[in-house]
Amino acid sequence: MVRLSRAELQEHNRAKVLRAAREEFAERGFREAKVDAIAERAELTRGAVYSNFPGKRALYFAVLAELAEQADAPPHAKPGRDLREALGALARTWVTRLPIADVGAPKTARLGVDLVSEVGSDEQLRRPFAQLMKLDGLLLGLAMERLQPPERPPGAPPRRLVRVAESVLTTLHGASRLAAAAPGFVEPFDVVSACEQLADLDLNDWWAAPSTPSTSREMSEPWAPQEVVDLVRGEAVSLDDGVVMVVGLHRLAAVEHAVRSSDGVTAVLVTSSPDELMPLARLTIAELASCVRSAFPAATWPPLRVVCDAPGTLAAAAGVHTIDDETEAAVRIEGGRIVARADGSGAGHAVASTLGKVAN
Repeated sequence: MVRLSRAELQEHNRAKVLRAAREEFAERGFREAKVDAIAERAELTRGAVYSNFPGKRALYFAVLAELAEQADAPPHAKPGRDLREALGALARTWVTRLPIADVGAPKTARLGVDLVSEVGSDEQLRRPFAQLMKLDGLLLGLAMERLQPPERPPGAPPRRLVRVAESVLTTLHGASRLAAAAPGFVEPFDVVSACEQLADLDLNDWWAAPSTPSTSREMSEPWAPQEVVDLVRGEAVSLDDGVVMVVGLHRLAAVEHAVRSSDGVTAVLVTSSPDELMPLARLTIAELASCVRSAFPAATWPPLRVVCDAPGTLAAAAGVHTIDDETEAAVRIEGGRIVARADGSGAGHAVASTLGKVAN
């Protein structure tokens, strides 16, 4: 019999707890689920459960995040050829995961019905969740713009479709909430049709570069590329070049300033409460990203990578050793070296704007 190392045993037990928790939440719901019952299902002690997760809510978020990251595209899913088709495909993927029997939702569809009420009941969750939704709106808006660029009158600032994307997300999340709270009310085909109609919505949305107090400073420091998982594409990537923006969960709206200034931006999400908030971040991003990947052609996927850095390892490699939800710092990587850095409000935009201005 092969003897597991301490780290391997901990990972093995963590996987057992997640499987047991998924079964318990699916059978009894979040409210009625018991940690003791989860421990019994996992054939572990209550203490073993708490050694991996600080509480039932953190475990709940972790289960939902894992499911979102493993979600497959619906059978016969096909990317849209234009914005209307893509939004319809996005909505069809979304509604197949809702607890609506007549669209063949999986047994696990009801697992997430308590998510919004749980987030809404705690101020410590509401603010980061709002910022995560802003990041989702940006990701969807960027994909929409790449598929069907909005017209830009001569001399005008760039048009954007982020506000339309936020309207799409409002429709989809509203359908999710009502599917759970009012069974039988949500008509999935109407949700799909409504999202298709939003392709023609004009909200007169513009983006202009911010006036930022941060300034970028040139430097030359070694950078050891790390392989990380990009939640947008659902795959491992190496951060060899580009902008690495370390950003706390209260500052996610600032990511747009960086991505509008440069391609090759990676948003590294950090928080002072990783046990609960990182699974919530993984869930929120992966849930949308998996739908975008099935509904939009690969060439139009957002030019932004999103990485969750629960232990702060990647942040430390970028020279950010103290992290919390208000963190905002950025470095530019070129040729395996850090060639520019900025800290504070507007850091991502300041460093992204140095493209072509900093020598290797």
